[in-house]
Amino acid sequence: MSKQTPILKKVLKPVHLWSLAVGLVISGEYFGWNYGWLAGGTIGFLIATVIVTILYITFIFSFTELTTFIPHAGGPYAFAEKAYGPLGGLIAGYATLTEFVLAPPAIAFALGSYVHFLYPVFSVMPVAVSCYIIFTCINLLGIKESAVFTFVVTILAIAELCLFVGIVSPHFHYQNFIKDGMPFGIKGIFAALPFAVWFYLGIEGVAMVAEEVIEPQKNIPKGYIWGLLTLIVLALAVMIATGGVTDWHLLSNIDYPLPESISIVLGKSNSFTKLFAGIGLFGLIASFHGLMVGYSREIFALSREGLLPKFLSDVNQKFQTPHWALVAGAVIGFISLFTGTTDKVITISALGAVVMYAISMLSLLRMRRKKTIINASFKTPFYPWFPVIALILSLVCLVAIVWYNLILSIIFFSGLLFIIFVFILTGRHRKKIV
Repeated sequence: MSKQTPILKKVLKPVHLWSLAVGLVISGEYFGWNYGWLAGGTIGFLIATVIVTILYITFIFSFTELTTFIPHAGGPYAFAEKAYGPLGGLIAGYATLTEFVLAPPAIAFALGSYVHFLYPVFSVMPVAVSCYIIFTCINLLGIKESAVFTFVVTILAIAELCLFVGIVSPHFHYQNFIKDGMPFGIKGIFAALPFAVWFYLGIEGVAMVAEEVIEPQKNIPKGYIWGLLTLIVLALAVMIATGGVTDWHLLSNIDYPLPESISIVLGKSNSFTKLFAGIGLFGLIASFHGLMVGYSREIFALSREGLLPKFLSDVNQKFQTPHWALVAGAVIGFISLFTGTTDKVITISALGAVVMYAISMLSLLRMRRKKTIINASFKTPFYPWFPVIALILSLVCLVAIVWYNLILSIIFFSGLLFIIFVFILTGRHRKKIV
C-alpha cells in the first residue's frame, strides 16, 4: 500500500490572510528600507518606491488569479511548473526559496539591533540566534496557532507605526527631506530599487498557505488586496515622515531608524523612546514569524514534489505542521547570520523575489494564452496590462540589482545554474505535467 500524500489542515480565514500578508512584510517599514536613502537619497528613493509600489499593485492582482486557480503550498513553483514544465517550476522554486529563506536573517539582525539599542548589555548576534530557536518552536505548534500569534503582533505593529507617524509628523521639515535628495542622480533611483522592494517583499507568501485556507477562491483575494492597501499606506507614511525629522544621512545606515528618529524628537533619555523601541519589536517579530511560515511551506512543497529530500515533507502527526521543513529553513538562516550583512542579505533576497515575480507573470500570460486557466474565480483586472506592467517592472528591478550588485548576482545565478545542471543530469526535466 502506497504512503498517503502529506496534506495540511484548512483553518485560515480572510482576517488571518490579511494579518499574514501584512505581518510577512511589516518589518520592512521598521528597517532596511532606509538603506535606499544611502543608495539614492530621499527623493531618489521616493521615486524608486513609487515605481515598486506600481509593480506590487499590478503583480498582486495578477498573482491572486494564479493563487486562487492553483492553491498549492509551493505557490510560484506550482504556477511555473504548470505553465513551463518541471524546469520552469525549478527556477521559480529556487527563486522563491532564496527570497523566503534569506529575508529572515536580515530581520534577525534587526531584532538583535533593536534589543541592543534597548539594552546594550545584549549583543546583536546571540539575540538573532535566539530568535530562530524560539520562533521555530512557536511555528511547530500549528498553523492556526501561528496565525493567531501573527494577527496579534501585526495589530500591535500597525498601531505602533500609526503612533510613530503621529509623534514625528509635527516635527517634519520639508527642507530636511529634500536636502541632497538625489545625490547620485537617476542612477541612484535604480540602485535604491531593491530597498524599495523591501517595503513589500514577502506579501506573496500568502500563496504558500493556500492549501490551509477555507474557501481559497473567495478568501485569498480579500486577504491579498486589503493587505496590500494597508502596506502601501504604512510604507509611504513612515518613509516620508522619517525623512523630515533630521538630516536623513544620520538614519541611512542603521538597523533601527524609527527608534533613532523618536530619540531625536523626544530625546534619548525620554522613557517613551525606549518604550517605543520595545514595542517596535512586534513588527519585526510579525515578519520573522510569517516568513518562517512561508519558507517552511515552500520547502514542504518542493520536497513533496521530489525536488528536495523526502523527509522534509513529513507532517507532524499532532500539530499537522511540516516540522522538518521548519528546522531545515532555520538551519540555513542560522548559517546566513554569520555570512552577510543586512544590506547584502536584503539585496539577494530581493533578487530572488524579482526573478520569481517575472516567471510568475510569464506563467500567467502563457496559461491565459493557452487557455489553461478556465473558469477562474478571480480574474486579473485590466488584463493583460497588469501582468505585462508587473513583468516589465520586475525585469527593470532585476537589471538594476544585477548592475549594482554583480558579485551577489553571480552567487545567486551560479547556484541556479548548478541546480539546473543537476536537475537535467538526473532526468527530472522530463517529468510529465498533468
